[in-house]
Amino acid sequence: MTDNWDVEDAAAYGADILCGGKVRFRALSENDLPMLDKWWALPEWAILQQATIKPRPEGATADMFRQWSTNTTPGSAGFSVETLGSGNFIGHVTLHGASMPERAATLAIIIAPEETGKGYGTDAVKTAINYGFLQMGLNRIELRTWAFNKRARKAYASAGFTEEGRLREVVYFNGAHHDAIVMSILRSEWETRRQPDALTATNSNSPQLVPDLGKASQ
Repeated sequence: MTDNWDVEDAAAYGADILCGGKVRFRALSENDLPMLDKWWALPEWAILQQATIKPRPEGATADMFRQWSTNTTPGSAGFSVETLGSGNFIGHVTLHGASMPERAATLAIIIAPEETGKGYGTDAVKTAINYGFLQMGLNRIELRTWAFNKRARKAYASAGFTEEGRLREVVYFNGAHHDAIVMSILRSEWETRRQPDALTATNSNSPQLVPDLGKASQ
């Protein structure tokens, strides 16, 4: 594909690779850290994303998010998430742990509780998938979520993830053990999902270098 590129194509790719249909990615700002720390500490949010409910002192997660967002190694990438148009900061997404020859990364995302149910999370996941396969050269992206988090499982499935396994009774809440669900998407599966977009772009004679998968789910 790059053999047919010109400067305009390259510029369009650069402009689009960090954007979805509803959100865009940008570098982490120090101003983001207090909100990320607040969201991470919420008990009603921690139960969905962490292995325990154990609030930590204010600012305890700052270094974690900084480390996820340094973007200094080829196998990891982390970004703050903001809405298109308004530019409101609403979350953070990271792909981490990729190495040769597997080229498999793990996805992690946090969205502000008040912004859930608006399609931002799903769009951010799809944008991260695009970035992982197109820019990082990944072959596989995986994630884990608790079995009782059916809302997240549905959102990940709509973004193209497939449930491929279950880790039995690996987390403990409310006096009982619960399962974790392993989900993944392969580059070949992602390419198959892109084909209708590519066909539409070809028929309209308007190349679409980075298909806007976010708009397809709206």
